[in-house]
Amino acid sequence: MGGFVARAAIVHPHLRKSAVETVLTLSSPHQSPPLALQPSLGQYYARVNHEWRKGYEVQTSSSGHHLSDPLLSHVVVVSISGGYHDYQVRSNLQSLDGIVPPTHGFMISSTSMKNVWLSMEHQVILWCNQLVVQVSHTLLSLIDQGTGQPISDVRKRLAIFTKMLHSGIPPNFNWLKQPQLPHIPIVDGEAESGSQAHRLYSCPNNIHWSDDALERDLYIETPTVTVLAMDGRRRWLDIEKLGSNGKNHFVFVTNLSPCSGVRLHLWPEKGTSVSTLPINKWVLEVTSKMVQIPSGPAPRQVEPGTQTEQAPPSAVFWLHPEDMRGFRYLTISVAPRLAVSGRPPPATSMGVGQFFKPEDGETALSSGSLIRSMFSLQEMILNEDHPLALNLSFSVSLGLMPVTLSVKTTGCGIRKSEFTADETGEMEIDRLCKLRCFPPVALAWDVTSGLHIFPNLFSETILVDSSPALWTSSQGSEKTNVILLIDPHCSYKTSIGVNVTAAAKRFSLLYFPQITGFAIAVVFFALMRQARQWELDLPIPSLITAVESNLWMPLPFLCLALLPILFALVVSCLISLPLPPAISFISVSTICYLCANGVVAVLISASQLLFYVSASLHVFIKKRSQTREHNFSSLFTAFLSSKVVRIMRFNPLFDMTLVSLTLVCFAHPALGLLLLVISHAVCCHNSLSSFLMASFHSHTQTKELIESGNRRQSGSEQFIPQYDGEINSHVPQKESSSSNLDSVKSYGDTQLEIFNHRHGLLVLHLLAMLMFVPSLIAWIQRMGIGQSLPWFLDSVLCIGVLLHGVCDSKPEFNFFFFPFPGIQRWEINLSFGYLLGGYFSYICGLALAPYRTFYPMAAIGFISCAFRIIEKRSREKGEMYHHRRKHSHKH
Repeated sequence: MGGFVARAAIVHPHLRKSAVETVLTLSSPHQSPPLALQPSLGQYYARVNHEWRKGYEVQTSSSGHHLSDPLLSHVVVVSISGGYHDYQVRSNLQSLDGIVPPTHGFMISSTSMKNVWLSMEHQVILWCNQLVVQVSHTLLSLIDQGTGQPISDVRKRLAIFTKMLHSGIPPNFNWLKQPQLPHIPIVDGEAESGSQAHRLYSCPNNIHWSDDALERDLYIETPTVTVLAMDGRRRWLDIEKLGSNGKNHFVFVTNLSPCSGVRLHLWPEKGTSVSTLPINKWVLEVTSKMVQIPSGPAPRQVEPGTQTEQAPPSAVFWLHPEDMRGFRYLTISVAPRLAVSGRPPPATSMGVGQFFKPEDGETALSSGSLIRSMFSLQEMILNEDHPLALNLSFSVSLGLMPVTLSVKTTGCGIRKSEFTADETGEMEIDRLCKLRCFPPVALAWDVTSGLHIFPNLFSETILVDSSPALWTSSQGSEKTNVILLIDPHCSYKTSIGVNVTAAAKRFSLLYFPQITGFAIAVVFFALMRQARQWELDLPIPSLITAVESNLWMPLPFLCLALLPILFALVVSCLISLPLPPAISFISVSTICYLCANGVVAVLISASQLLFYVSASLHVFIKKRSQTREHNFSSLFTAFLSSKVVRIMRFNPLFDMTLVSLTLVCFAHPALGLLLLVISHAVCCHNSLSSFLMASFHSHTQTKELIESGNRRQSGSEQFIPQYDGEINSHVPQKESSSSNLDSVKSYGDTQLEIFNHRHGLLVLHLLAMLMFVPSLIAWIQRMGIGQSLPWFLDSVLCIGVLLHGVCDSKPEFNFFFFPFPGIQRWEINLSFGYLLGGYFSYICGLALAPYRTFYPMAAIGFISCAFRIIEKRSREKGEMYHHRRKHSHKH
């Protein structure tokens, strides 16, 4: 365990070493593929699981004949997950469903492991003392005590693992629905002697109670039975009488140790001892069916023999009606205090059992009620003599929406009139109720992560490690069941409310890869909107406007947000993948898409605000410094005349591309993308500065014309700002005042369109660069230890992203052309390419593989580069395939 794969492969001692190495070397983190091929830890696990799956496949010939047993037929695999605190490797990644057959292994969470019951982070899973001790005892149990050699039989080893690691609670949490005892043959009301059930749940032979050790029997007349001390008595419960009126289920909780402290038997008829019954009417002992659960801290004692509160339960026992079929009585035998050997008896003893009707304790919490609980708590009042086991069914997984469950004792059969009405009386009642009522226990079960137990529950956030509403989620993963074991002698006030902070953290943790892929899709859709406006000869809208327009109802939102989700469901049906719960999948995916729009909108607004502030400051300083330009003109002219600056000013885009390609291929892809983002930022700043300067000149000229009242000032020299790296580069033109004013406005609009276009590219490539940041940090940490060239595929994809930023840097590069013989021109618009890129990124987000969004970015970049080359050659031959707008401007 540890590293990437937390699995223990228990191998047959005579298995070939090569077979073991074939499996174990697959989990080495040093063999991970490049970032483009290893988009997430989930994809890496998919590759590892594929190799495990092949190890258990039966080798057959082409004709279907059996050739040999699977390579790993003698290997037992136990996959241990760390629970909801394991943020590195989620429980769904460690599942063995469809990988290892149930006859050769199972998956278990540390939260449901016997004697562990804890959630832990993945990197420290082997440092948990409880888990190490339990696993060590399990491995020692695999040794045959007779021969001193490891047990070779797979079924025996699997049975040992199940017995030592599983808590005993049914793995599918079906206590309320299915019987748990094996079928007991019943003939004429008599149990068949020597059946498996007689041996399966009996206590060990070395633990023997003498009938003389028990005091006078007690006959219980009420559905609820209570044990307050180790009194050495046997309590008789009439199943037919107490289990009438639908109360045919029995549950018993106690802190007494099974076998040594308490024993339970099913009797076909009443008797004083087993020896008094006919030989064919055996008494069935079911003590070992009792399940150990974690208990809270022991109650404090001021002095020996005193207690301040009731002890928490440490075991639970459950009987289904089918388990009691053919039996008339159930007995609970409590050992006398002196009968406990090996360790001191518990300071306080407790045991509460009850015949109850499960329907009376069922409560279904819909998604609507959970949403309302964010603002106001959902409260339930439990009066005395309520069911001991309450079944709370949450329609939304508690892995997605953790709830805070509070249980407050309001009474315990004590009349308040016996105490004063002041605060002292309330405190006295609370103290007495703590002494009488055992602390509540919650048992939560999730289809992915299994069992989670919360002892001493008075106010606790119930959280499970599940991954609901994903494309790979199975049916039932959207729900969580919680059984609340609560003392029927007391009345309670329970409140349930969604923990908003915990829910936000869980949502971010579970769906961050999905939101990341959706964010790339949102930017692609916004670029599609901008490109489409250019193709329709309309002004290019701002990026925030394009994002907003894609959220309009009904057509844009339905086509861009819901259509890919429906496509994913159709694909699941066509290729026989497990179909996720449709309603929760569509709802959560839509929420993730809206969150991605919000994240992109914040990023756009923040960057746009930064650009406007910097451009305004630049224009303000430039205007103030125009009066002192003459003093620095000679120095500035000498600087611009230098050879290096002239080369860089001649083709700065080429220089940036050359340096970026070098960094991508020989250093790290993130560095090349960072240089591309900086280039976009400089262009955005220059364009916005030119726009603001043009707006300033337009405003000044308009004001002068209004004041003079003369719209024709022939012969006057006007200045139109033509930005070419410096705001003060003005080209004088002698025109009429009205035509000059229109030229200034046209130039300003052009610069604004350039800003909107490059701003979209900046946001897209910034998100692409951020996905490489973790890899860049690891690369920096390895500096000086040993470096290697970037993965070839990563470099190729980043080169495509660079070509996208370079070849589509101008708005007029908005058409692809496919010239065919006999056809004058066949166009594929760039907006269509952005639409396909957005859909592909959306699907990558649903598949939790956001790094695959590099593929459409790179594809558009390579295609743009190819068509720029085709266009250049066509222009040299005199064939013009370039599309011009009706109001084309000079850029």
